[in-house]
Amino acid sequence: MLIGQAIWWACIALEGLLLVRGFQGRLLARYPVFYAYLFFVCSQSLLRFSVYHSRPQLYGKIYWITEWMGILIGCGVVFEIYRVGLSAYPGTARLARNLLAFVFVLAFAKAVIETGNNPQWWSTATTMDLELALRVVQALALVALVVLFLFYSIPFGRNLRGMLQGYALFIGESIVWLAFVSWGGEKFRAFWSHIHPGFYFVVLSVWAVHLWSYVPNPQPRGVVRFEEQYERIAAATNRRLQEVRGYLARAVRP
Repeated sequence: MLIGQAIWWACIALEGLLLVRGFQGRLLARYPVFYAYLFFVCSQSLLRFSVYHSRPQLYGKIYWITEWMGILIGCGVVFEIYRVGLSAYPGTARLARNLLAFVFVLAFAKAVIETGNNPQWWSTATTMDLELALRVVQALALVALVVLFLFYSIPFGRNLRGMLQGYALFIGESIVWLAFVSWGGEKFRAFWSHIHPGFYFVVLSVWAVHLWSYVPNPQPRGVVRFEEQYERIAAATNRRLQEVRGYLARAVRP
């Protein structure tokens, strides 16, 4: 118990250190969503700790409200990782943002519909199932970006690599917890309550190492093939749209 408390307070201290270094190194302006997420998580931990000891009857409600707020901001972190990683490829970045937005909207719509149709929408089990679905979407988005970079041999900058590795570890741990907690019982909950603080400390350590100072992404030596492919597809699509508009204009002309 004392070790867990020590790790918890060490995580709070490390979050504060990351925020201070982000301000000193002017990383906040370059990665605003990531540092907003970090500030939220730090504030969330302190708020939960305060409510747990002062108003324990409200802890469950506060926990899930802050948990869902964290998921929403976490989606913003995924968008920021894509923005930073594809900054040299504006066409592909625009396509990726649109696809991500579409997938996240579908996931949230599915969550809202399933919640509304379930008379036990307020239950912890249902809430965890919905959170698991959204965490999986975030994980798949990160995997897709890594595959894209590896396939086209695009180098990762130090800051980007740190954000990606740390958040991927956090998402992976969350998925394992949410996937097994429903059948693991109290023993699994007790076991994971000891694992989680140490795991999160590792995540924060990864961020601290890679985000101690600003390191820009390496500039591409040339236009990557997928950017050329995007431009060709976009140009062909524009031509088809112009042809369709011309056809419709002739069809409605008296």
